Amino acid sequence: MAILTVEGLSKIYGSGETAVVAVDDVSFSVEKGEFVAIVGPSGCGKSTLMNLIGGVDVPTKGRVIIDGKDIYAMNESERAIFRRRNIGMVFQFYNLVPTLTAEENIMLPYLLDKRRPEQAKLAEILAMVGLTARAKHLPSALSGGQQQRVSVGRALINHPALILADEPTGNLDSQASRDVMALFALANQKFGQTLLLITHDEKIALMADRILTLGDGRVRADEVVKAVCKGGA
Repeated sequence: MAILTVEGLSKIYGSGETAVVAVDDVSFSVEKGEFVAIVGPSGCGKSTLMNLIGGVDVPTKGRVIIDGKDIYAMNESERAIFRRRNIGMVFQFYNLVPTLTAEENIMLPYLLDKRRPEQAKLAEILAMVGLTARAKHLPSALSGGQQQRVSVGRALINHPALILADEPTGNLDSQASRDVMALFALANQKFGQTLLLITHDEKIALMADRILTLGDGRVRADEVVKAVCKGGA
């Protein structure tokens, strides 16, 4: 079953002779539980595509359907709520709230909804990302790798329909990168989380079930690396 369907998606900045086509008529789908890597040279439209799928930017044309919902048929407020509850996002530069502790940053999707997660769920996520002992620390007291693990925990806390990760290891050393990718692999393989990840690292791309290669805003190749066979929670 497709958890994500992208249909004829385009994003054009400017108009006339100065128009820049960042994403050009892209269509593909992602099955529930699939791990898909997106690769391609800098400036090929990877991050723009990710922002469109995540509802952060608005397409010039096309549709994005997540878990059966057309996110651009929603108004901005509805889309923000849907994104918070159904899409986990991880970026290169963490995007943590500096005045919130590690556990509060992880709980942020719930706090924004004015609700609290079950303590057992929070404890499970903290243990999974290896930060139980650092739960009360502010981001400034955490290493880069620990901060990124907080952002992964935040993406996982709602058990979202889709996790989007844009160069999540791009600002980390090799050991921290391995730790973060081990978390993604655990979420994908053990809990059946669907993962769409942008990377420049060939080794990381080869961990995926499938690799989409972008060039000049278009999908240039769609290659299955290995068959999908996941467990689930």
